[in-house]
Amino acid sequence: MKNKILYIGIFSLAAIFLAVTAFSRETEEEKKTNKDILIFSHALHVEMDIDCESCHTIMEDTPTLSDIRLPLMDTCADCHDVEDEELCTTCHYDEVYETYPERTYELYFDHSSHMEQDVSCVDCHKGLDKIDYGFESEETHPSMESCFTCHNDISVASNTCESCHISTVDLIPQSHKTADFFENHKFAADMGNQECAVCHDNNFCEDCHTATVMITETNTASDFYTPYSPHKYVDNTNQQQITRVHDLNFRFTHGIDAKAKRDQCATCHQPETFCVECHSSEGGDFALGGVVPYSHTLNDFLTIGVGTGGGEHAILAKRDIESCAGCHDTQGGDPTCILCHIDTDGIKGTNPKTHANSFMMDAEGDWHSDDGSLCFNCHVNTRTAGIGFCGYCHSSN
Repeated sequence: MKNKILYIGIFSLAAIFLAVTAFSRETEEEKKTNKDILIFSHALHVEMDIDCESCHTIMEDTPTLSDIRLPLMDTCADCHDVEDEELCTTCHYDEVYETYPERTYELYFDHSSHMEQDVSCVDCHKGLDKIDYGFESEETHPSMESCFTCHNDISVASNTCESCHISTVDLIPQSHKTADFFENHKFAADMGNQECAVCHDNNFCEDCHTATVMITETNTASDFYTPYSPHKYVDNTNQQQITRVHDLNFRFTHGIDAKAKRDQCATCHQPETFCVECHSSEGGDFALGGVVPYSHTLNDFLTIGVGTGGGEHAILAKRDIESCAGCHDTQGGDPTCILCHIDTDGIKGTNPKTHANSFMMDAEGDWHSDDGSLCFNCHVNTRTAGIGFCGYCHSSN
């Protein structure tokens, strides 16, 4: 009986050993990269001014990612002497003569169609001048955010998931699969580097976070409810409890977050309608009166007139203009800044100073060719040397 148990034990250990060995071997093979097969440097080839098409010669004929897009030895032979066996170790490791590892892909992608649209290689594959192998940097393969530059569902290409993803059955981030993600997603969103908007628009968030519509400061922590819910939760309740984003005293402390720009208030709140309930003058002009930051109440906050220096507001604006733009925009919602900072007469030095001395004097700015340049929010585009904004630099002679 003892011998039988001993044999069973030995057999079991042997079976476990073989299984682990086989799994390890399979794992090692799966992890094998081009770096294990060939000696290569993208950086060196970029330094030698060799363009991408010299090596990747078949990109115009590769409608899928499964096609082999890496150069074969015949292509390398255009520059390398592949007949000299003493030079094999320039690219090959000793006794390692294998083909490229096979890869599986979960995306549809057609290089040829992108090349037809004049998309260059470096538009998507960046940083190759700093690395040897393509997998060594995340920049070398485009992120979904960069794809959305063109795939915006507006004029260039569709941004539906099915346009690029072969399967959408389980197409959610790994973090979303945890049991408590619904309760704790706010921590991920607050990190700042999470691209929630890649998949979710504001309407999705407003299913729960309807702070600008249904929540008032008189609510308590236990009665944040919407009257109906488009979603069914695990308890199948028809009434959805709203997750509080801010503490109940946030009305009195929100200025700290708003000033530090930690949170993008405008993601949920429309400043022209939400903020004006407190921050408005009697006439209704946003940010021209009402509750204002303490700095705005100082006697020297604003000095008017050319040569006065502008007072404290000029110092604060130079220090952090984005903070000013949180209330004072330049798109017409609040005209505060352009009441003074505007070039109506086209004569240099007759209006309050906005830029530092010699600002953009050495730059070939977009105002030369783009009639929609940001500069023309304040400056008059005359397109005539010696007159108006153009006359600042170009004399009539």
